[in-house]
Amino acid sequence: MPLLRRLADRYRRPADRRFGVRLLGAAAVTALGAVPFGLLVVLVETKWQPLHRVDAGAAGRLNRVALDHPAWTSTLRLLSDHVWDPVTLRLAVAALTCWLLYRRAWRLAAWSGVTAVAGGLVGLLVKLAVERARPAFQDPVAHAPGYSFPSGHAMTATTSFAVLVLVLLPFVPWAWRPVCWAVGIVSVVGVCFTRVALGVHWFSDVVGGCLLGLVVVAATAWAFRSWRTDTGHAGEALADGLEPEITDAHPEPDPHESRPARG
Repeated sequence: MPLLRRLADRYRRPADRRFGVRLLGAAAVTALGAVPFGLLVVLVETKWQPLHRVDAGAAGRLNRVALDHPAWTSTLRLLSDHVWDPVTLRLAVAALTCWLLYRRAWRLAAWSGVTAVAGGLVGLLVKLAVERARPAFQDPVAHAPGYSFPSGHAMTATTSFAVLVLVLLPFVPWAWRPVCWAVGIVSVVGVCFTRVALGVHWFSDVVGGCLLGLVVVAATAWAFRSWRTDTGHAGEALADGLEPEITDAHPEPDPHESRPARG
């Protein structure tokens, strides 16, 4: 029995250490977005005057610009309601998920779907909890239903472009990968700008949407990469995408492949 106990301890301790490191890593990554988001929620709920002045100032100036430039406002409305709207982005992620299922990349498809659904549900729950009213103007240039904080457009854009980039990055040559990240970031910033410029969100709404979206992506991506580590895959950088071997004909790992020795 003592021998069996020593052998069990020998194999358990490295696994426990790895598990502990992953827990700490998950907590650290999630805190990078969760802590600023939580602070922002407190400032919104307490109606912190400096934040209110920033929100009101940005909304007022952009509303005046929108009223003076109707053609520019029509372009923003087109981008916000048809190009970068949540339905379009969710359909893009749904199509990507179906393609991953066709490729038999089961876990990557699950990550894509779970990230999109979790982002939508978390954003809705926070909206219902905060119940912040949208900006109101004498001469509004656009209208939107529901509560204001956080911005659903900003959160959906953050999660959707993160999913698209992290899944498709392995198919992109190295020289063009920075361009993919730049397109994703510019698109998210563009979504945020259109929502504030159209007067349907405060500046802090879109910041909150981006932060909350990053928290969701960080949590689900960490879970996915933790699974990859457990199945013997090296810890590639995010510059390689979440699953670099997706470019193979059969990205799903062979169940008969040799697994690394424990310990």
